[in-house]
Amino acid sequence: MFLGLEWYWWIVIAAVLILSVPFKVKFMKWWSKREQSKKKGTSGKWGDEE
Repeated sequence: MFLGLEWYWWIVIAAVLILSVPFKVKFMKWWSKREQSKKKGTSGKWGDEE
């Protein structure tokens, strides 16, 4: 087969990739919220200081 892998390994690889997409989306949303809260929490005494 292609690249020396049997056909069932390609199905396994495709299934893992398809199942990982929702987890990646959830992680990206979580990371974005985390960065926003981190940025909001690090403002200085006068508000706009960095």
